[in-house]
Amino acid sequence: MNAPGFSTWWVRLGQLAGLAAMALLGLFDLRFGLASGMSTASALLLLVRVGLAMSTALVWLPVHRQGSRLLPVSALLLGAASLAVTGGIVLLTRGGATPIGGTWGLAESAGLLAVVFVVARRGFPRLAPWAAVVTALAAAALPLRAGTENVYVIFGLLQALAAAGAAAGGIYLRVVAAGRDRTIALVRAEQRAEFARDLHDFIAHHVTGIVVQAQGARFVAEQDPQRVIVALEQIERAGAETMASMRRMVGVLRNPDAPPDAPLAPLAGVADLAPLLQGHNGATNAPARLHVDGPLDGLPVEVSSSAYRVVMEGLTNARQHAPDARSVDVSVRRTPDWLLIRVADDGTAPRTAPARGHGFGLIGLTERVRALGGTITAGPGIAGGWVLDAALPLHGVGVR
Repeated sequence: MNAPGFSTWWVRLGQLAGLAAMALLGLFDLRFGLASGMSTASALLLLVRVGLAMSTALVWLPVHRQGSRLLPVSALLLGAASLAVTGGIVLLTRGGATPIGGTWGLAESAGLLAVVFVVARRGFPRLAPWAAVVTALAAAALPLRAGTENVYVIFGLLQALAAAGAAAGGIYLRVVAAGRDRTIALVRAEQRAEFARDLHDFIAHHVTGIVVQAQGARFVAEQDPQRVIVALEQIERAGAETMASMRRMVGVLRNPDAPPDAPLAPLAGVADLAPLLQGHNGATNAPARLHVDGPLDGLPVEVSSSAYRVVMEGLTNARQHAPDARSVDVSVRRTPDWLLIRVADDGTAPRTAPARGHGFGLIGLTERVRALGGTITAGPGIAGGWVLDAALPLHGVGVR
């Protein structure tokens, strides 16, 4: 999980830099070419070319969603308009009209290259190739506005290569983003499957207890009827709790291809936090202290195991990403409706949220907490360091 808005700032800075570059190129066009020998026709053409250059910014500047249909359609219209203007100028020049002279519109060239990049990066897959080709052709044909001599043909080829490079860069980032999305989806699916396995273990434990109690009640029914009543009450409570957990497990385990026979393993919960902190303290110079507020017995098993995972993730991140930390505080507080967990270290806060492994530890943990209807946040603390906060509901636990 990244710090909120961190990547957005880089996008905004890149947009500002692109706009500044286009503005400088536009001033160059006006100063050294487009305004030279101004006639009525030249003035009208100047307005058209300025409008096309500004239109490119309107296409590549917004932050388009992935797979946008509007983006390639806009690029197709823009590329077709630019090609039409270029073709008209070439035909008029060959028909005996006075050449326009000067530059062909460097700002529009830069804008078209940016459009090629953005279309390749975020356009709808079926339309993006056609839009990129048309826009690249428009960029390659732009130098012909200034003349059809060999030098302008060479510039056209150079802009065609630049368009190919822009398309390749957009495709590369698109593939990288798609790979990350697939990895995140896999992590979330694995986390939900692991959560379901935990509930499977819990249900298996309770069903076994119900069977044992029922068998015992049958043998003591004649000797001590009162003990049978107590056993039946215990069976009723265990059965109700098992059915509730079963419903939650069915909601969590959404993958129909998941193996039905999950391996049984003992569940780690809040009762195991003390040994967890002892293991952490033996492997780091920043000792962890556990603060408990309220009773921790009788917690739903999925809440208890998720709280353990939150603390484990927080300690792991503190050990790996806060080497200068002197201490780590783990707080577990129980309210009537929530179990609140906080893991805070006093090290130097990183610019982005630490994550375990390949950067998906907190993503998987977030999926687990959200499956319970809880919330989790990570970020710099007010007094420094890094703070991991989680809130898990104790009543009405449901899958989202």
